[in-house]
Amino acid sequence: MIDLRSSPLLTDLYQLTMLQAYLEANMQEQAVFEFFVRRLPPRRGFLLAAGLEQALGFIENLRFGEEELDWVRDCGRFSRELADYLAQLRFTGDVHAMPEGTAFFADEPILRVTAPMPQAQLLESRLINILHFETLIASKAARCVLAAPGKLLVDFGMRRAHGAEAGLFAARASYLAGFAGSSNVLAAPLYGIPVFGTVAHSFIQAHETEEAAFESFSKAHPGNVTLLIDTYDTEAGAHKVVRLAPRLKELGVTLRAVRLDSGDLAEHARTVREILDAGGLKDVQIFSSGNLDEYTMRDLLARGAPIDGFGVGTHMDVSADAPYLDCAYKLEEYAGRARRKRSEGKATWPGRKQVYRRYDTVGVMAGDVLTIEGDKQEGEALIQPAMRAGRRLAAPEPLEAIRARATAELARLPAHLRDLSEAPPYPVTIAPALRELAQAVDRDTMQN
Repeated sequence: MIDLRSSPLLTDLYQLTMLQAYLEANMQEQAVFEFFVRRLPPRRGFLLAAGLEQALGFIENLRFGEEELDWVRDCGRFSRELADYLAQLRFTGDVHAMPEGTAFFADEPILRVTAPMPQAQLLESRLINILHFETLIASKAARCVLAAPGKLLVDFGMRRAHGAEAGLFAARASYLAGFAGSSNVLAAPLYGIPVFGTVAHSFIQAHETEEAAFESFSKAHPGNVTLLIDTYDTEAGAHKVVRLAPRLKELGVTLRAVRLDSGDLAEHARTVREILDAGGLKDVQIFSSGNLDEYTMRDLLARGAPIDGFGVGTHMDVSADAPYLDCAYKLEEYAGRARRKRSEGKATWPGRKQVYRRYDTVGVMAGDVLTIEGDKQEGEALIQPAMRAGRRLAAPEPLEAIRARATAELARLPAHLRDLSEAPPYPVTIAPALRELAQAVDRDTMQN
């Protein structure tokens, strides 16, 4: 059985057609490819690097199994020599990358692959697939964290994510960015992410009365109860919770929160807060969900809504306002010579690159320099070794450590990048050495 997520056939056809042509031309010298984002989406002042762990896992486990090799042999497109090459294929190269949770900007590579050309080329489609999506969602989630500081944020988007893997990757990426957890149960055993859940409207509707539903659910989960109170009438639901609370206390039930999922959440939250407080339930929190994103949360909190936590679903898990990144995995060097794409609107900076980041006196990011590897600049070098000769240089980084890095990165962003509106871009300077290399590559290209 072919494994969907690990199969090297999860790629674009032209990767295999190029591979056969490379082999026939004996083009197997070292190649350098880098993954970067050409330009930031509108209203995005920064991105948050994510997906490196899944990318490295794919690279180190790169294998063609018998079923996959049978398809290559039998599809009628490829030579027996290609199938024989793929049967022995293992990644033997190096990987450099920005650590997950690092803030980055346009044109800054977050991953570099150095390997024989066929190997480096074959990785392209799946690496883009992984890094693009997790970075996209982590960046959206980071904006939610900035919009609702100190609030409990939970990923609620699995049911509308674009497939099973997307739902899992979104849970991981949002937790990495600062969310408290996810409703996605599989995220717990796979990634160690805390899972959260309440109850659906169908559960309330299935009971003869709302009170009966509240009591039934509370008895089933006495240690940590959140009651959904807006199935029929939000304020009436809040009053029922107040009336039921003494009985629940007698039963040893811990009532933690009520959930609001519809209507004017700010107005409902204010009214419900008054009802709960008047009923002696000041410790019961209000949790809201329902088509939320960073903008709606910001506006709710600006209106003074007494909401303690948010379930953020569809808008985050599909990054609704910016559903893709203009990203690429491009050849920057082959056979010891720097290479550069010059296509209109898609020109690249050649060579192996490094990003140096400077900070001001209080630790806030002050500017980056993009340059060639070996051209040391002031500041912190962001691109670090991750694999050498096909082997990881360290055990997988704990997700909690990545999460802590992301939290620190958000705290070090300039104030104007922490805002959700349009802002002046963060300064990224192209070093003279990189400009000179680009000019030299262009001269060589023109001569050839």
